[in-house]
Parts: sequence; structure tokens; C-alpha cells
Amino acid sequence: MAKQHWLVKSEPASYAWESLVKDGGTAWTGVRNFAARLHLRAMKPGDLVLFYHSVTDKAVVGIATVSRAAYPDPTAEEGDWSAVDLKPGKSLRRAVTLEQIRTDPVTREIPLIRQSRLSVMPIGPDVYRRIVELGI
Repeated sequence: MAKQHWLVKSEPASYAWESLVKDGGTAWTGVRNFAARLHLRAMKPGDLVLFYHSVTDKAVVGIATVSRAAYPDPTAEEGDWSAVDLKPGKSLRRAVTLEQIRTDPVTREIPLIRQSRLSVMPIGPDVYRRIVELGI
């Protein structure tokens, strides 16, 4: 089965890329959006994940992989929420800014632009490659 490609968003003040690298991995918990929950449940080990700093930096800063498929979110006190485990891959040499993503013909239509509140989203392999290319 082919790897899927995703983008996850996190506020650096809450959990930064540097924290994921230092920790060597994390449980991606606390997602409370129905669309994002569906995306979490579709993630499989080995899938590639772009890590986006929201709010302050507004840029893709690193590449992670899914290390554990969806399971019940241990932080959920009620409801049927899911989490996945992520492990860091590599940092991008140059952060790829929201403005670059918004103006690039390959990336300008991704959910990050169209659904700015969505914290977990699928992206196509061409978009993934383009963002990585911009960050090298």
C-alpha cells in the first residue's frame, strides 16, 4: 500500500517541532474536530507528515512519520476521539511559510489554505514533494 501524506498543525508555544525532535516522538492527542478525527483514523504507520507551526511562525518546519495507527485518545474525557503516534524525521533547512504555500501554483489549493481551522489534513504526494523541495 502506498504511503499517504499529511500535514499536522501545532502552536509552537504548545508543542513545537523542536519538542518532537527532543522527545523522539509523541502521541498526537487532543484533536477535537470531527474532520481531523477522520484524518487521524486514516493515518497508517510509515505515512509521511509535514509539521506546521501555526499562529506565530505559520510555516512547515519538519517532516515526521506516523509510528502508530489511530487508537482511542487517552486525553479524551468523553466522546469518541482518536490519537496517533508521530516520530520526527528531519527538519527542513528553510521553513516553508504560509505565504509561500498560498502563492505556489502546486500548493495554493491545499486544505491549509481553504480550511484554515483544520489541524490534521491530507495532502497529495505532489504537494508534499513541492513543500519539501521548497524547504531544502
